Amino acid sequence: MAPMTAAPSPARRAPSFLTGPFATQTWRDFGYLSLQLLITPFAFAYVIFVPSFASGVLITVVGLWLVGILIVAARGWGAMYRGMTRTVLGVEVAAPPPFVRPQGFWRWLGEMFGDVDGWRALLFMFLTFPLSILSWVMSVTFLAVGLGGVTYAAWYRFLPQQQAPDGTWHRGWSVVSTDSVAWFVDTPPRIVALVGAGLLCLWLWPPLQRGFVALFLALTQGLLGPSRMSVRVAQLRASRTEAVEDAADRLRRIERDLHDGTQARLVAVAMQLGEAREQLGSDGDPVLAELLGSAHTSAKETLVELRDIARGIHPPALDAGLAVALETLVARSMIPATLDVSVDETEQLSPSVGSIAYYTVAELLTNAAKHARATAVQVQVTLHDHVLTLRVSDDGRGGAQVYPPSQDGQRSGLAGLVERVGPVDGTFDLSSPPGGPTVVTVTLPTHPQP
Repeated sequence: MAPMTAAPSPARRAPSFLTGPFATQTWRDFGYLSLQLLITPFAFAYVIFVPSFASGVLITVVGLWLVGILIVAARGWGAMYRGMTRTVLGVEVAAPPPFVRPQGFWRWLGEMFGDVDGWRALLFMFLTFPLSILSWVMSVTFLAVGLGGVTYAAWYRFLPQQQAPDGTWHRGWSVVSTDSVAWFVDTPPRIVALVGAGLLCLWLWPPLQRGFVALFLALTQGLLGPSRMSVRVAQLRASRTEAVEDAADRLRRIERDLHDGTQARLVAVAMQLGEAREQLGSDGDPVLAELLGSAHTSAKETLVELRDIARGIHPPALDAGLAVALETLVARSMIPATLDVSVDETEQLSPSVGSIAYYTVAELLTNAAKHARATAVQVQVTLHDHVLTLRVSDDGRGGAQVYPPSQDGQRSGLAGLVERVGPVDGTFDLSSPPGGPTVVTVTLPTHPQP
């Protein structure tokens, strides 16, 4: 999987100093800072609300869930800010990988509280609140002083008259330094100096804005874009999904090759050996007859073993669907077993997930017969809302446990099932008190999650 990168963005070339105040980019920057000032108070209120709300509801499970939703929902604010950056400034910031909801309530809750991109969005909203105020005030100040200074000569005459400490009357901007001294901008040299100061402020306004916008862009790309960790996690998830699907496809190809190639040739060899033994007849060499008979028997036994291996790789019954495959499996169970299947017809099941579900039920049926000393097994299968749920219960003696692998790498059948469902973000729940009953609940997504 290729690393996630932002789409190429048009370069933000700074306009020339002389044309800066009239450049489109300058006024886009001003609009961007104005929008930031409009939005950030609401975003900051959201940031303050999250811990305030959490402090009152964290003692309940529902409260934990709601706070987790608020953390993940901060991603929506990040998407809005990225959209504003793209629309107003023309700069594309790549979105972080989407939040992936795992199977199981507690895992889901843990993922929400540990959502790094949600926390980064909250940090962005917290930091940009004071920055938006400062940037907009500075921008408006330089713009207002610049425009006011440049046009001062045209409008200062309309200001009301003011009396100086010495009794003289003046119009215009004044600076009172003491009770006896006042300085008025109403003489040609002072007016020219103020116009020059206005021009300086007006032409310094664009680079000042660009500096603030560059700071906003740095925060946007650093906090609202994909982090190295989130990209790496997304890559690993995608690689894991590809590995699971590729493994399932490879096993199906191996099973097909064994069935269509090796098994067919072995059948031909067994038939040829049988035909040779028959043609040898009873008058032939007894040693040769015995060798042919032994070879014929070995070929037939090898053929049976090969069929078992092929069936273990990919049961042919799965080609007709999981429900049919499970019906076949339950029918061959060593102890009486019942099957209850409730499937949403609109749901599609990945072949790899179907294979995992089949072998999970097969292993649980074997355990119930061999280890639990059960006399009856119930298998319930539901497929709804992109989740496949398997529930296998028996009336055996109970006490089943998932043991960790031993030092020589050996593991129990239940531990193998836990490892089997893990790569597709499945869950494995075991309830087996002493005396029984044993209930195993397995949930699997309909497709491995990228």
